[in-house]
Amino acid sequence: MDVVIDGAYGEGGGQILRTALALSALLGRAVRIENVRAGRKNPGLQAQHLVALQALAEITRAEVEGARVGTTTVRLAPGPVRPGSYRFAVGTAGAVSLVLQAVLLPLAWAGAVSGLTISGGTHVPWSPPAPYLQEILLPVLAAAGVHASVELLRFGFYPRGGGEVRAVVRPVSGALRPLTCVSRGTLRAVRGEALVVRLPRSIGERLQARAEMRLRELRVPVAIEVVEGDGPGPGAHLFLLAESEGSRAGFAALGERGKPAERVADEACAALGDYLEGDGALDPHLADQVLPALALAEGESAFTTTRLTPHLLTNAWAIRQFLPEVVISIEGAAGGPGRVSVRGIGFRRT
Repeated sequence: MDVVIDGAYGEGGGQILRTALALSALLGRAVRIENVRAGRKNPGLQAQHLVALQALAEITRAEVEGARVGTTTVRLAPGPVRPGSYRFAVGTAGAVSLVLQAVLLPLAWAGAVSGLTISGGTHVPWSPPAPYLQEILLPVLAAAGVHASVELLRFGFYPRGGGEVRAVVRPVSGALRPLTCVSRGTLRAVRGEALVVRLPRSIGERLQARAEMRLRELRVPVAIEVVEGDGPGPGAHLFLLAESEGSRAGFAALGERGKPAERVADEACAALGDYLEGDGALDPHLADQVLPALALAEGESAFTTTRLTPHLLTNAWAIRQFLPEVVISIEGAAGGPGRVSVRGIGFRRT
């Protein structure tokens, strides 16, 4: 019997789709998702969601219904996950990071190493940029036992896309370990990357100078590197990594035509400042992204976050539809700081 997911639940976006498809592939349970992205201005599958669906269909030789842009109902009936070497192309500036999110956990339990090449957008709005995967998400998942790496081959900015990453996913050994991250401790340093592609280096230097000026008051070492990258279209981006005793957090801002470099830097620094004003250990984006792995881990995980987002709350609901035995306790109000406890199922490959 299919697991039926209402894609309009909660924030009604793409996260519920990716989580449902990933758990369907991993657990070998058919899923039917209705009202896909009903909470968005342009509901239905977009290019990056379609590629995630097609990618999971390929690695599991699944039966698929509704695999087309704009559809609001999809079905995935997966077979066993197969390790291998795969190439997936979004074909637009759709986020490669979101495609990787969908296939990462299923491939981690495929029993052998897999290689992925994904092309599309590496630095685009509303999605984790490639440095966030490299510096934040994957190191935290590695602590739980999910080992993967991402190499950025070519930068892809909105609207041209054309970026490319190469990922390697290694097999999980046994069950995942629980994580405890309830206190971030003292801030030790801030590192950053001021990236420019097909734009004057001076724009990157302005990003660097503004961010360093804004962050000087933190009284910790700040090192921001100017990077000139290669890609088919122009773009500017600032990524900041806050390293604390007990956690790491990432914040980014994207340039666009007519937007001064100083404003880009201000946005990233403001997001970092909001995080540092609170007591939570995980940044709001990491909190929802680690939840599926913790649900699969053995034992009880706990973390605090500076903001309980709709993505987090929706992800918790989606996980429970597949794994009702998982206990996810969320303390705090939506939009504010909170603490999350997860008693996982100790999932193992059979």
